[in-house]
Amino acid sequence: MLAILDYKAGNQTSVRRALDHLGIPCVITADPAVIAGAHGVIFPGVGAAGQAMNVLKDQVQAGKPLLGICVGCQIMLDYSQENDTKALGIVPGECRLFNAAWTEEDGAPIRVPHMGWNRIVQKRPCELLKGIEPEAEFYFVHSYYPAPPDDYVIATCTYGEEFCAIHGGPGLWAVQFHPEKSGRPGLALLRNFHAYCKEASRA
Repeated sequence: MLAILDYKAGNQTSVRRALDHLGIPCVITADPAVIAGAHGVIFPGVGAAGQAMNVLKDQVQAGKPLLGICVGCQIMLDYSQENDTKALGIVPGECRLFNAAWTEEDGAPIRVPHMGWNRIVQKRPCELLKGIEPEAEFYFVHSYYPAPPDDYVIATCTYGEEFCAIHGGPGLWAVQFHPEKSGRPGLALLRNFHAYCKEASRA
């Protein structure tokens, strides 16, 4: 079973629908006992109760697989420029606001927020991307982007400039796009995460 961290706002319901579609057992919860008993945790955003956030960090330290999505991807870093916020510090780095002076290939200024379908470029091997075609596109909606150290960057996307689209390492991943809204490639990514969690639970 996967635990989707409940923070009373945002996209956890759409994540659950995607997992239900795949036949993957899941529950939306902020209960520390349920989180501790899950095979893996999906963290779709910020605002979870302090106790649940503390449990989340404890589970990561214990090796529980974690997938952060969108704001969840950003808040896993040390710091966010959004509201000048100290973040969780699970992964080093910071979250930065897109520079409105950046331009598209045709010279037109980018629009903030970044909204739409974009390809990603894989930089390092990653179980999440197993079987997903390099040409696959994912759905982005964000004004800020993660900026971890290079050795944490798994894949990038270009919007005006190249930015990190997936960061982390084995069992600890964060994606800036919305896999639950990204059609077949996004569903494949969620399926890969669940497969990793099941295998890790047997180890």
